[in-house]
Amino acid sequence: MRIHHARSCDLDWINQLQHTTFHGYVHSVFDRTINVECSENGELYTLACQHLDNAPNTMLIDMDRFSELAIKVNDMVYADQRIVHIGDQLSIAMDQVTTWECQLPFFPNNIGSVINHLAFTKEIIEQRGKCGGMKPDLTRSSIFEQETSRLLSERSLMLQEALLQHRVSDALRHAAGLIGLGPGLTPSGDDFLVGLLSTFHMENSPGRIYQGFGEKIVDVARTLTNEISYTALKQASKGRVRESITRLLHSITCGKQEELILSLDKVLNIGSSSGTDIVYGIVCGLEINIKAGGTVCPQKL
Repeated sequence: MRIHHARSCDLDWINQLQHTTFHGYVHSVFDRTINVECSENGELYTLACQHLDNAPNTMLIDMDRFSELAIKVNDMVYADQRIVHIGDQLSIAMDQVTTWECQLPFFPNNIGSVINHLAFTKEIIEQRGKCGGMKPDLTRSSIFEQETSRLLSERSLMLQEALLQHRVSDALRHAAGLIGLGPGLTPSGDDFLVGLLSTFHMENSPGRIYQGFGEKIVDVARTLTNEISYTALKQASKGRVRESITRLLHSITCGKQEELILSLDKVLNIGSSSGTDIVYGIVCGLEINIKAGGTVCPQKL
C-alpha cells in the first residue's frame, strides 16, 4: 500500500476526521480527484491532487494523479487516527496537513471600482472564456449546442430580473430551468448558480437577502442534477466555494487589475467550460448586489 501525505484540508473535514470516526466508500474516480461518500452523513468528500486548489470538503494530497492506482468505485474508505485509508491501494497521513477555510471577501461600500472591474471581466470573458456553455460558439457548435447556450443565457437573465423584483416563485422556476442544463460533469447551469450564490454570502453584501433563495435551489436540485454537482450547489448555498473563486471575488471587489487578470485566468481554466460558466454567475451575482444596494426587501427570499 502506498503512503502519501495530505498537504491541506478543509477545516470542517479535518475536524471530523480527527474527532469522530469516518467510514465511507469511493463514489467516483478521476485522474486528479477521488470522490468519497461518507456512510454516516451521506456527504461527498474529495481527495485531490496537489496542483488543484483548496475547496469545501476537500483534501489536497502530495500526488500528481490517481490514474496509476487501481482504486475502484465502492472501495472502502476509513480513517484510523490520523491516516485515511483508501481500500488496499492508498494511505494518506495527516501529520503534516495544514487547514483551509473558505473566507469570502467584504463587499465594499464604494462600488466604483467593482463596476469597472466587472466591465473588464466581461471583456476578458469575450477574449479568453471557453465556449460550449454560457458562452455560445456560433461558428463550430451544433444546433443543439447553440440552443442550449441560448436557453442558459435566457434563463439566467430571467432569473436575475426575478430576483431583483423579489418574485420568488418565478426566480425559483428559472433557477430550476438552469439546474442540470448544459455539458460537463458539472453542467453549465449548475456552475453558473455556484458563482451566483457565492456573491450573496460576502460580508456586507446587499445580496444577503437572497441567501434563503440559495437554500430553496438546493431543495429542488437533488433530483435535477448529479450528486457531484449537487454537492457543489449545496456548499455554495452556505457560502462555501473553492479557493480560486474566493480569490476572484476579492480581485473584483477590492483588488488591482493585475491581480484580477491572474484570478480570472485561474477560474477560467477550470474544466472545459465550467470556469467560464462560474464567472458568468459571479458577474450576474455582483450586478444583483450593485442594483440591490440601498434597497430594503420586506422579507428575505
